[in-house]
Amino acid sequence: MKRHLLSAADLTRDDAMLVLKTAEELRSLADRPIKKLPALRGRTVVNLFFEDSTRTRISFEAAAKRLSADVINFSAKGSSLSKGESLKDTALTLEAMGADAVVVRHGASGAPHRLAHSGWVRSSVVNAGDGTHEHPTQALLDAFTMWRHLGKDGARSGDNLEGRRVAIVGDVLHSRVARSNALLLQTLGAEVTLVAPPTLFPVGIDTWGVETSYDLDAVLPKADVVMMLRVQRERMNASFFPTAREYSRRYGLDGKRMRALQDHTIVMHPGPMVRGMEITADVADSDRSVIVEQVTNGVAVRMAVLYLLLSGANGSDHHGEAPESETDA
Repeated sequence: MKRHLLSAADLTRDDAMLVLKTAEELRSLADRPIKKLPALRGRTVVNLFFEDSTRTRISFEAAAKRLSADVINFSAKGSSLSKGESLKDTALTLEAMGADAVVVRHGASGAPHRLAHSGWVRSSVVNAGDGTHEHPTQALLDAFTMWRHLGKDGARSGDNLEGRRVAIVGDVLHSRVARSNALLLQTLGAEVTLVAPPTLFPVGIDTWGVETSYDLDAVLPKADVVMMLRVQRERMNASFFPTAREYSRRYGLDGKRMRALQDHTIVMHPGPMVRGMEITADVADSDRSVIVEQVTNGVAVRMAVLYLLLSGANGSDHHGEAPESETDA
């Protein structure tokens, strides 16, 4: 892997598969009484969050701590950032602290790229979501979840997601998850269809290399994966659809629509879910749903990302192999 993880587009198929296979080895930690490895002992990971996030920040914090790294959580609220401190000054402070990796979530698209290429820090930078642009580790954990169910063991694709059909449904316009998934899943050979009302497709969607549809019912029977997206009303300053009820009727996944799915099809959601709008409770809690598993997989994937970035950057002899377990933790 490269020094930073800023975009899903940065990952080759080999890079992505290395992350998935490393995460698979690390995933077994979740079932052990002692969930720690010494792999990043002495390293410092800073979670620099300019936007609120619970799941992503906690996931990165758990990932770093399970690899025995020191973790500093830096929230914009209540800090010097809320008093007007610039990104540059914050970066210089982190550099002075000796951060080895900075995990950044920012409301402005491109902020992690700015931090990584500014020369202000020598640490690895991981994009944990920038505006409506990208969220590459979410795409990796989503791909990992699909791969565990559909790709790695005797599927027709053999060792990847080649030919699998993935439907991503909902607020594509405001979704950095949709963009990162579209990029990464195509790299892994999947066929992606984005489903949304016309008002919730971004300008330039035709350059993404994916199929698009306004008709959810036409797409569902052919899908191997259905990923529902949250409607991000906090990013909307206009009416993008008539009513929540109308949106749910046209683009919500309910029990009736679930019955149209193939027997092996899985249902996903990056969270947080608005139950009853984009997905009903019976679907979210069904046997088809892997939504809770996505959270568990997120920790393993972020462990893999931090391990591959930091061990590789520091001349480790591991060369991408998963670290051995600590026997006396």
